[in-house]
Amino acid sequence: MAVEIERKFLLVSEDWRKQVEKTLEMQQGYLSRDAQSSVRVRISGERADINIKSTRDGIYRLEYEYPIPMEDALELMKHVAHRPLIEKKRHILHVGRHCWEIDEFFGENQGLIVAEVELAARDEPYERPDWLGREVSTDARYYNSNLSKLPYKYWKDEK
Repeated sequence: MAVEIERKFLLVSEDWRKQVEKTLEMQQGYLSRDAQSSVRVRISGERADINIKSTRDGIYRLEYEYPIPMEDALELMKHVAHRPLIEKKRHILHVGRHCWEIDEFFGENQGLIVAEVELAARDEPYERPDWLGREVSTDARYYNSNLSKLPYKYWKDEK
């Protein structure tokens, strides 16, 4: 069984930008996006994947991801995926012994930036960098699948 334990945070400064080691451009389309599970197609560079996630609490998820042919991904994005598509840059950096992924959204979600860290256990300690703000791991509005339903630009608060 594939498991993902992830914590998600807002940011309080741009200081993280000085630590970025790598940046990837991504586009995601959701084929299914209900409250407890989602199926998405992601294109990042020359790679395409299909991903299935199921969550109960926003931190602990079952996750399965498999490569698919680029042609299939493009067709699914064009003809099957819900709109809007998720457009983002993923910035990768390390703090202590953990890899952080900072997603900077564009398009309908322009202005939203969140940091994520994957852990081996729910209670695993991790270093909290100064640029880390409020935790939003269990706030469903910040799930990418929900950002494709109600994009950030339409939120009335949290901006």
